[in-house]
Amino acid sequence: MKKIVKNLLPAVYLVVIAFSAASCNKTQAAPAAAPGQPVDLTYAAEKSLPSVVYIKSVINSKTQTVEYSDPFEDFFSDPFGGFFGRGQGNNNGTRKRQVQTPKRAAAGSGVIISADGYIVTNNHVVDGADELTVTLNENSKEYSARIIGADKTTDLALIKIDAKNLPAIVIANSDNVKIGEWVLAVGNPLGLNNTVTAGIVSAKARQMGEGVASMIQTDAAINQGNSGGALVNTRGELIGINAMIYSQTGSNIGYGFAIPTAIMNKVVEDIKKYGAVQRAMIGIKGSDVSNYVDVEKEKGNEIDLGTMEGIYIAEVVEDGAAAAAGLQKGDVITAIDGQKVKKFGELQGIMAQKRPGDKVTVSYLRNKKEKTATLTLKNEQGTTKVVKNADVDILGIDVRPVTDSQKKQLEISYGLEVLKVSGGKMKEAGVPKGFIIQVVNDQPMRSFDDLQQAVKDAKDQMLVIKGLFPTGKRGGFVVYLQNE
Repeated sequence: MKKIVKNLLPAVYLVVIAFSAASCNKTQAAPAAAPGQPVDLTYAAEKSLPSVVYIKSVINSKTQTVEYSDPFEDFFSDPFGGFFGRGQGNNNGTRKRQVQTPKRAAAGSGVIISADGYIVTNNHVVDGADELTVTLNENSKEYSARIIGADKTTDLALIKIDAKNLPAIVIANSDNVKIGEWVLAVGNPLGLNNTVTAGIVSAKARQMGEGVASMIQTDAAINQGNSGGALVNTRGELIGINAMIYSQTGSNIGYGFAIPTAIMNKVVEDIKKYGAVQRAMIGIKGSDVSNYVDVEKEKGNEIDLGTMEGIYIAEVVEDGAAAAAGLQKGDVITAIDGQKVKKFGELQGIMAQKRPGDKVTVSYLRNKKEKTATLTLKNEQGTTKVVKNADVDILGIDVRPVTDSQKKQLEISYGLEVLKVSGGKMKEAGVPKGFIIQVVNDQPMRSFDDLQQAVKDAKDQMLVIKGLFPTGKRGGFVVYLQNE
């Protein structure tokens, strides 16, 4: 369970505990209650509960090499060469030794977004997992799951199980959510499976640190284990992904936050289409106008920007989209594509739904005069290109770390043995069964995670593989991940 500490009040540190949620699809649901009438939440619970699943994540025990400092290295040496377990050292007192990490298990929730087995959950639920097990709500049937893609910034992950005719949740447009409307949080908190809690939408477009932005705030009770659970409206439609809480104790005190479906839908689409989330940059640094004015007043400066709402531009990034369109320091952004922007969280929410190359119309004030400009959004590298990552499944192989006997026989300390070549890009490149992969794009391959990361980080969609054949002969292959 991810934990973040934030200073919310003087001398008070509140722990932010991350949870999660997910979903996808659209159908007809029961009408909302008339204004002023009692709200019946049983329909929402009945519609959403079958779509929320229990996820068990297991991280296996691993042997890791760690460095530590020995302050007595310069004074005492080990005449027995590490026989008594002091490890291997060097002349500057830094030593290395191997440690065995314990096997760990954690639980969370997820939401079925399509009948063919796609499930959305939080990145922190599946991050580093060696095994993922999904248990359905309706019949308690268990499935092994694989990670299709994950995004740390939004704390979202897309996983899949091999199943059909699953009860996919209905997805609503989170942009239409109103402050004060009733919502349910559905998940598996504190080991209590299939739990529903009720509350209201307390606020929208909350900016939560440097990660997930433009979040929905709710007072529906959210606790540890709700990770991946759904935030739904009174029609049982998904409106957000339960992501975190503010708490001094680690338990709910009425401050819960959910990732809006408007952001979730875009992340899921990017992962499916490109293998990576496409981030569009407007190319500015700034703050809410109200915050900027307050800071200047504290300095004794009187500021009149012509508005107290919007985004004050403190800096225009060189070669960014804003610079190319002529925006300047001191301008105030008031709207994007006609949608009012009152605070930074709202701007981040809009940008999270855009991709590099998209064009947006920006309304802004310069010297209190209204102006507009058309921006072509860019990526983090300053271009409009879409960044594509290949999933490790595209390789079409099964691998395992080399055994101790293989290490001894081949005189190597690490590598991944190719156990099976079932097709895919490795077969196209001629990589045979039994080949031991040691290096991919100059990175050592000690675990499956190393290979997966190498595929994600591959530049020009190409892998340069070096290793050994079972005979001990060294060789290499070039694997192209995508067809030109």
